[in-house]
Amino acid sequence: MSARDNDAVRDIPVKAKKRFPWGRLRTNTAAAIFCVIWFFPVYWMVITAFKPRNEVMTVNPVFLPTHWSLQNFRTAIFQTQFLVNLFNSVLTTTVSVVLSVLLAFLACAALTLYRFKGRRSIMVTVLAIQMLPGTALLIPQFIVFNQLGLLNSYMGLILAYIAAVLPFSIWNMRGFFLAIPVDIFESARVEGASEWQILRMITFPLVAPGIISTSVFAFIAAWNDYLTAFTFMKDQSKYTLPVWLASFSTPMGTDFGGQMAASVLFSLPVVIFFMIIQGNMVKGITEGAIK
Repeated sequence: MSARDNDAVRDIPVKAKKRFPWGRLRTNTAAAIFCVIWFFPVYWMVITAFKPRNEVMTVNPVFLPTHWSLQNFRTAIFQTQFLVNLFNSVLTTTVSVVLSVLLAFLACAALTLYRFKGRRSIMVTVLAIQMLPGTALLIPQFIVFNQLGLLNSYMGLILAYIAAVLPFSIWNMRGFFLAIPVDIFESARVEGASEWQILRMITFPLVAPGIISTSVFAFIAAWNDYLTAFTFMKDQSKYTLPVWLASFSTPMGTDFGGQMAASVLFSLPVVIFFMIIQGNMVKGITEGAIK
């Protein structure tokens, strides 16, 4: 072997010894611990809903029921106003989401596609309203709605929900409008399309992912609301499901089994709705972040 061959052999790098990925192990361990801590309350809620009363009230925790029972669900559904309160929640939440998304769509179209004086001031005002805590606006809303005769009515609760979710809906949907090239609208106007045709046939399909993602957040905000519904509604027949959940706690005690079963029933529509449109929501969030 020549000297040149010896130099070539020496230049070949020696394969480094593989090290154990301690950093990845620590990250995965921390993620697993976080998932267990986050999931345990959900697990405890579900199994408690299926426990018989003697296992719910026992001092020693029972992590898996020895006897699965549906008595708590029967109590939650048939011994309360579940169906009435479910109708109230579905009605107020659906109307609030539809109207808030429609108003946000029109507001974003006006604030992003057209140029007029005071446009930036309106966006700053919307942002400032969104930063205000909901509890700070509850008392002024209560006074105004009381003077207008909107307390203890579906219309008043729907208007309160729209006022709560509309600022976020506008800002969340605004990114999708900014991502649309202006040349598309100019070409449509040249072809003779009216402004309403542009909104219905061009703008709406392009921002559909944003509408879906905005609808999800608006739905969750309205569906989970307790304070506004409890403050504005005095008739128990007009309570929504969050207020219905609190009815299991009385001065005589708390029916923990029935309350956990009610919590499962209350959570199912949100989980099902989220699973159906999960792909569209993630697509909408990512597309709205890219201009």
